[in-house]
Amino acid sequence: MLSDETKQRLRERLDEVHAWPSVYMFKFIFEPDDERLAKVQALFPPEAETLRKYSTGGKYLSLTVREVMLSAEEVIARYDRASAIEGVIVL
Repeated sequence: MLSDETKQRLRERLDEVHAWPSVYMFKFIFEPDDERLAKVQALFPPEAETLRKYSTGGKYLSLTVREVMLSAEEVIARYDRASAIEGVIVL
């Protein structure tokens, strides 16, 4: 889970950079695992644009998801849920 301080900094930064609603790009890195991948994908609607990229050796999977978000709070909530998934690095 994200700390309150991290959430506040992220909220400020998001509101500086984005005019809501806005397309937001989420990025996650983790060791490929079907269960972990399913948990991350379950955070997003089926129509969200998703790109998977494996590291050269195949040890890690980078998942990039683009979705229209309505506010910084929505982005933070999504990151908060993703950070609770074991083994997922939120970028």
